[in-house]
Amino acid sequence: MPGVVSVFPNSKRKLHTTHSWDFMGLLDDQTMETLGYSIRNQENIIIGFIDTGIWPESPSFSDTDMPAVPPGWKGQCQSGEGFNASSCNRKVIGARYYRSGYEAAEGDSDAKKSFISARDSTGHGSHTASIAAGRFVANMNYKGLASGGARGGAPMARIAVYKTCWDSGCYDVDLLAAFDDAIRDGVHILSLSLGAESPQGDYFSDAISVGSFHAASRGVLVVASAGNEGSAGSATNLAPWMLTVAASSTDRDFTSDIILGNGAKIMGESLSLFEMNASTRIISASAANGGYFTPYQSSYCLESSLNKTKSKGKVLVCRHAESSTESKVLKSKIVKAAGGVGMILIDETDQDVAIPFVIPSAIVGNKIGEKILSYLRTTRKPVSRIFGAKTVLGAHPAPRVAAFSSKGPNALNPEILKPDVTAPGLNILAAWSPAAGNMFNILSGTSMACPHVTGIATLVKAVHPSWSPSAIKSAIMTTATVLDKHHRPITADPEQRRANAFDYGSGFVNPARVLDPGLIYDSKPADFVAFLCSLGYDQRSLHQVTRDNSTCDRAFSTASDLNYPSIAVPNLKDNFSVTRIVTNVGKARSVYKAVVSSPPGVRVSVIPNRLIFTRIGQKINFTVNFKLSAPSKGYAFGFLSWRNRISQVTSPLVVRVAPGKNGLVR
Repeated sequence: MPGVVSVFPNSKRKLHTTHSWDFMGLLDDQTMETLGYSIRNQENIIIGFIDTGIWPESPSFSDTDMPAVPPGWKGQCQSGEGFNASSCNRKVIGARYYRSGYEAAEGDSDAKKSFISARDSTGHGSHTASIAAGRFVANMNYKGLASGGARGGAPMARIAVYKTCWDSGCYDVDLLAAFDDAIRDGVHILSLSLGAESPQGDYFSDAISVGSFHAASRGVLVVASAGNEGSAGSATNLAPWMLTVAASSTDRDFTSDIILGNGAKIMGESLSLFEMNASTRIISASAANGGYFTPYQSSYCLESSLNKTKSKGKVLVCRHAESSTESKVLKSKIVKAAGGVGMILIDETDQDVAIPFVIPSAIVGNKIGEKILSYLRTTRKPVSRIFGAKTVLGAHPAPRVAAFSSKGPNALNPEILKPDVTAPGLNILAAWSPAAGNMFNILSGTSMACPHVTGIATLVKAVHPSWSPSAIKSAIMTTATVLDKHHRPITADPEQRRANAFDYGSGFVNPARVLDPGLIYDSKPADFVAFLCSLGYDQRSLHQVTRDNSTCDRAFSTASDLNYPSIAVPNLKDNFSVTRIVTNVGKARSVYKAVVSSPPGVRVSVIPNRLIFTRIGQKINFTVNFKLSAPSKGYAFGFLSWRNRISQVTSPLVVRVAPGKNGLVR
């Protein structure tokens, strides 16, 4: 599935770690109640997961002490292979599966074992559901790593499962059917840790865009992952009626120490608990080439490329150029088969993803890798020792945007900034499927970041049940932070550069502030129609998305005019204005002042620069004017923040000067 970077087999227990929630600063129930937010209503909120199904017996999905199913629920528990009506309970209240699109494209054969039912054979769907809404499970760990109590973000919310994804992927026909059923069944929020490969097709030819348009039109918020392609402009799930999530780290790492003969102590990434009892000879895999393989080929530890006589009893330094986890685990198997006793893997993509190798092993980045190779070249008998993995808390800087996380600008229409926010998605431990080998797993991907935001959206919906999808999305975006835990600007892996809005959108989600955003940027379904019309959609294309008789009698003059919580101006010629409307959801009588950080080379003014509210629900318009002030190339970043003593409501500003406008216009 495009939403997963890597899958690590796990074992032992079927529990779900809370560390990512603690790291994000999710308040405990008692604190929320004390602050006046009753989140008890989460038991009436139903989250739909369009994914690979669920393993309902996992303790993360127990219904102990949960009240009866909400009366408005119209869904069903569809029976099938290894799954009957009694597989659902008061926690997992609905389950359906869809195969017609899959069968039309691939026939009836399933190379791998997949339950023809809502039961999860791959683990992905159970993992995402438990991150968002898993029940509390005491004392959880993975072979002693990452131990602690465990829960999802909204542990009392209900789960409804729509299995549309099979071993080879998820087909549009099945996705559209699942959206239709979920809306009819009565879910309140939909979570999708999947998407098209970039570049994404137009909204009218993309099933997720069409399905989520209908969901938003009927009051259902859709949260989706941005993708794991890592490069500029690779983000998918770009529609403005969806909340699109990038992935970042927490302050927890899984590391293995490497000690070299010269006393150097190096920290690598690993989930392998195997360790070496003593130092032993270390060589570059390029020096162990066997058969017809060149030293360059064997430096990547390819299958059959290593000479057993040269490798026996040694630690091998291998290179790695791709991002899949399977290929990294395989390399440790190849080294083991050649008689190697340990492996240091130089990850050329610098992904930071921890892996459960089959021998003592650790991953290092390019820079450290070069240092190790230099030690080998300059020492007559180099030695090293690799220790087992351990859990390290307090890793910093944190959060960092993950190297694999897909980035902006929005390749379909750059007037809408994507991704929208970032959340934890690196080395996340959660429920899994025993059919895939274990009850538990550690994974990395925007697939894991997405349900963190789904869990937060569920709490907002519980406290503010009447809020529209756009209002919930606005609250999550405008309260996000662009600073890390040490109050420094968030950085982006692999090169630790200063991150920007194309990496994290509005920033890293902040569950402690999200329930009281002060002001929101709201949009109605008619606004999304006007947005599509501003893109030049004709009647036929428009109706492919809306499936009704909407017309373009009201189009925005530009797509930047949609009342979006972020502002992007991709083609600034001399000056340009956008209008926004904010709605007061904080204190009735309140005053906000505009604080602006202008993107370099652009002068930004806000009119009016003070907003005076006298009642809750009151709306006020303001205009943001962008004026070219100095030559600039490419995109520049700033922010607009409405502030008072209690709240700050922040929007990123993203501006690109039109080509040919680098000389100042007099």
